[in-house]
Amino acid sequence: MIPHLVTELPGPKARALLAESAQFELKSMSDEVPCVWARGEGSVIEDVDGNRFLDFSSGVLVMNIGHSHPTHVAAIREQAGTLLNCYDFVSAPRVQLAKKLVEITPPNLDRAYILTTGSEAVEAAIKIARRATGRTEIISFFGGFHGRTYMAMSVGGKAGVKRGFGPIAPGVLHAPFPDYYRPPVPGMTPCQVDDYCLAQLDLLLETVSTGSVAGVITETYQGAAGSRVPSKRFMQGLAAWCRTHDFVFIVDEVQASFGRTGKLFGFEHFEIQPNIITLGKGISCGVPCSAVVAESRLVDVLETGSLSSTNGGNPISCRAALASIEILEREGLVENSARLGALMMAEFAAMQADFPCLGDVRGQGLAIGLEFVSDPVAKTPDAALAKRIVAESYQRGLVMIAPIGSFGNVIRVAPPLVIDEALARTGLRLFREALQAASA
Repeated sequence: MIPHLVTELPGPKARALLAESAQFELKSMSDEVPCVWARGEGSVIEDVDGNRFLDFSSGVLVMNIGHSHPTHVAAIREQAGTLLNCYDFVSAPRVQLAKKLVEITPPNLDRAYILTTGSEAVEAAIKIARRATGRTEIISFFGGFHGRTYMAMSVGGKAGVKRGFGPIAPGVLHAPFPDYYRPPVPGMTPCQVDDYCLAQLDLLLETVSTGSVAGVITETYQGAAGSRVPSKRFMQGLAAWCRTHDFVFIVDEVQASFGRTGKLFGFEHFEIQPNIITLGKGISCGVPCSAVVAESRLVDVLETGSLSSTNGGNPISCRAALASIEILEREGLVENSARLGALMMAEFAAMQADFPCLGDVRGQGLAIGLEFVSDPVAKTPDAALAKRIVAESYQRGLVMIAPIGSFGNVIRVAPPLVIDEALARTGLRLFREALQAASA
């Protein structure tokens, strides 16, 4: 039976480990519910006290194939007993993964570079754009999240990632990203929001840019900003704008790829063609791995030794990624994400009718954002309510990450893609109960 709670929460073993964490670890990590994970299987996690929870976090969009999938574990174990690292020397797993990534992405993306983290992939993509064009400026968007390393932080559009760590890297220009729930001018239609945001790009070129734009980087949905999903109209307009100006179009797929949005890649929803994509999180489902997949015309300008990484493309990460992709394809997890995502969005929309504090429901596939407000007309953000809902959910056996978004009032719903309908409905029931208790 899931969930299965056998102690108070947190339990005694969890409390002891939480106390040690407070003593020895940095306080800089996100403020999650006090669940001390011990093991996971599918869409279920167990804490150190033996309490079992339904996982609506996927370890922040990582465990797309579920926790401890037997095929995945077997591939990792086999590779761990053979070869763990070989630096830039060629290995079969790295070549096989590069080939697979080229095969499953659009034909123009014909070279793959394997790395370790999403931030590292973003850094590499920006370096490629600059080297290939001979230009320096990068345009990104307010609300974007591209990682926590220096350049990735700089192109991000969230203050919390940068505060106290400045100055940011030079040559970064920011533009507004569509937010249809909170438009730049109240009363704007979605089409007017799109037009406004696209017009702001021209304004950047006319007023802020030095005339040396190398490329544009965007997510296909802004996860950290609160699961903001742009329209196809905006994304196609952005892609066309990049083509018109000969800017490298970089699509950051770290949070969206490998089935999370109900398509293998998020950009497929918009029928656009990036010049570079960055991958991470769900690519390898728990073993650190990331990748850049790009056009050869861009990467062929790189000389030997200009991009390299000690652990990038290591055999164990590559084997994990290959196994993950195989599982996604064999078990139809992309289709499952689309089907159950539609079901869950409909159920959350029904909750919205019963709870006015649920101001907006948005998402794609199993990447869903729920925005909470104290006044549905004024759309006043209610971060305290969102935090209470996550805490109440935990007490009922449902684990989600801490609220996100520009105001900290958006709850992210992102279960592993292996979740079945019965467990999805269990999670929806637990969430409704938590929402009822928190908003009482």
